[in-house]
Amino acid sequence: MSKDYYHILGVSRDAQEDDIKKAYRKLAHQHHPDKKGGDEKKFKEINEAYQVLSNKEKRAQYDRFGRVFSAGGGDSPFGQGGPFSGRDFGGFSAGDGSASGWDSRNFEDMGNIGDIFDAFFEGMGVRQKRKSYTRGSDLELVQEITLEEVFAGVHKEIKYKTLIACQKCSGLGYFPNEGFKNCLMCGGQGEIRESRSTIFGSFSQIRACGQCKGVGQLPNKTCGACSGLGRVTGENKVGVDIVAGVHDGQLIKIPKAGEKGERGAAAGDLYLRVKIKPHPVFKRLEDDLIVQKEVNLIDVLLDKKIKIATIDGKEIDVEIPKGFNLKDKIIIVGGGMPRLGSYGPFGMVQGKRGRLLVELEIKTPKKLSEKAKKLLEQLKEES
Repeated sequence: MSKDYYHILGVSRDAQEDDIKKAYRKLAHQHHPDKKGGDEKKFKEINEAYQVLSNKEKRAQYDRFGRVFSAGGGDSPFGQGGPFSGRDFGGFSAGDGSASGWDSRNFEDMGNIGDIFDAFFEGMGVRQKRKSYTRGSDLELVQEITLEEVFAGVHKEIKYKTLIACQKCSGLGYFPNEGFKNCLMCGGQGEIRESRSTIFGSFSQIRACGQCKGVGQLPNKTCGACSGLGRVTGENKVGVDIVAGVHDGQLIKIPKAGEKGERGAAAGDLYLRVKIKPHPVFKRLEDDLIVQKEVNLIDVLLDKKIKIATIDGKEIDVEIPKGFNLKDKIIIVGGGMPRLGSYGPFGMVQGKRGRLLVELEIKTPKKLSEKAKKLLEQLKEES
């Protein structure tokens, strides 16, 4: 039975390198045989798990098969002394193992010329890089927030339907303990040779096997709950901090919160598009806020103070300037929205807010007494 290295180190299957390193150091210190109460057997087991999970290639192999195959070993997934045993092929490799810089993606915009060069180089023994399982797709969701939440920043818990890891097989799509068998389509080689005719002549072309995805082996028992894909439709939940000052339509990236990949492949990302709800009082213009205030004509003429509501739920006293023109706006510096990144460890940084622009609307009386009319006439003559 293969060992569960993730369980040994006490980390999740999608743990980052730093998390794995921290877990290893903590456990190694705890169980070191030179330490009182240490456990040599446990220490070796912890070290073995770390050697695999800290190595990207070994970890990928372990995630796929549930074990690590020794180079050229008899239990290699490519068979005894498989075609690539003991060699490291970063991209394409020629038959003698020398590195090749050929990549048909450089010719993607030239019709089928990439396929022609593929065939030409593969006929010389150049093999394509082995395929991996499909990465999960990225997702985009819309999250509505209020203007008050934009002002202060907010934490949101988001639930959504997507493809999640199958719990029965831990997202692998198969059961590693049941063993593996050679792929019948490629005979355990992980690749298929085809003959093609091009304008340059006939060539033998080597393709990664579509049945086993270039691995050469298939699991003896696939998971029925997910049809061997390692993922099922379910509900996911993530928490996201939306910072103060965010703008309408802005995208927030949440890594690895998208669809889960096939058979343990990497998950996609989640992109959260912010949608700010219309506000009944304030209008936003970049980092400024606009508010309309209805005032009495007499208050304007007498230069009285008026109360103005602010976005943080407070009220401030504002003096109407002498000779104020109704076409203008009263400007309150620092009364608007916070600019992105304006919050420090002790709250909002001064001078990092937009303005509050007050538009005055004159409220005229529906009826005037004769005395009031005479007073206004006198005022008109004096002005």
